[in-house]
Amino acid sequence: MAGNPRNGRPYRRLVDWLRSQRLPCWLCGHEIGYELDARHPFSFTLDHQVPLSKGGSLLDPANARAAHRRCNSARGNRTATRPPQRASRRW
Repeated sequence: MAGNPRNGRPYRRLVDWLRSQRLPCWLCGHEIGYELDARHPFSFTLDHQVPLSKGGSLLDPANARAAHRRCNSARGNRTATRPPQRASRRW
């Protein structure tokens, strides 16, 4: 396949399918601004539960999750959804 596979019809179809579900962010649990400009930090992006760099599938709907742009970028290619919680010093 020539070019970027994320510009292809199957990938765009997957993004449209996920967007139509209007799910909350799978990382933080808050609502996503589906009507926001794509460059906005709280806009919708497709995140892969298993990152592509770790062997995740680009087009598998089971690997696709709705996320805020900011949450998706902060997660990077880590597989854990949240860093471990530190115990409070105040008991």
